[in-house]
Amino acid sequence: MTDPLSEGTPMQSLVRYEEDGGIAVITLDHPQSRNALGDDLLDQLIDAFERAAAAESVRVVVLTSSHDRIFSAGGDLKAFAGETPTIRKYAGLDRFPRLYQLIGGLGKPVICAANGDVLAGAFGLALACDLILAKESVRFGCPEINVGVFPFMISALIYRNIGRMRANELMMLGDTISAGEAFELGIVNRVLPAAEFDDTVRAWATRLAGKSPLLMRLGKDAINATRDLSLPAALEALRAQLALAFTTEDISEGVAAFREKREPVWRLR
Repeated sequence: MTDPLSEGTPMQSLVRYEEDGGIAVITLDHPQSRNALGDDLLDQLIDAFERAAAAESVRVVVLTSSHDRIFSAGGDLKAFAGETPTIRKYAGLDRFPRLYQLIGGLGKPVICAANGDVLAGAFGLALACDLILAKESVRFGCPEINVGVFPFMISALIYRNIGRMRANELMMLGDTISAGEAFELGIVNRVLPAAEFDDTVRAWATRLAGKSPLLMRLGKDAINATRDLSLPAALEALRAQLALAFTTEDISEGVAAFREKREPVWRLR
């Protein structure tokens, strides 16, 4: 079932939200702007992720685009160079960190289905996801420096996913890289021919939706909370999370199902 998030309001629908079989599909849907990450689109994107987080039926989220060649061109350059007072621009920039942190703290796995070029702020959006599947024709990059901007907001995500020298090359030269090069850098899980892309995205989402939602939440929350801690602090926090996992019915059910060679029936949805 498709539900424009802006239904009942004068705002144009820029993001589509659909649920099917435990999978929420969030689609960037403003091809006229190449899915530029303006304030309205970001607000609707945040609403969509919050909706997926709150829905008990949703086990996994897929983020994709309706544009045939562009996932998203990144931030809205017209807004960057507009005459809006600087204080208002600054206040509006909170949408990017809110969105990136919302994805990290969602408690449900998020697949970025990169069916088109992933550029600028959208590169950070993809890196905020847990898994990235890319069509082999797709390019990734942060070309902001070429138009007198710098990828300030996404540099934190780039540095957490790419080695320093290659990260600097991407941000300072502004060149794009192919999906194959992104795979070599370890920031893409699979590079797929167009004919296989949709089926593979669906297959991965279906597999993720079949895992214990409770253990997936505990695991993703643990990763999100400990990734920037020192090793001793991270290990102590993870020990506590493992002890918590021991108290769940799902861990007992998973072990029993494995021994009995059957599919597990997860207790908590």
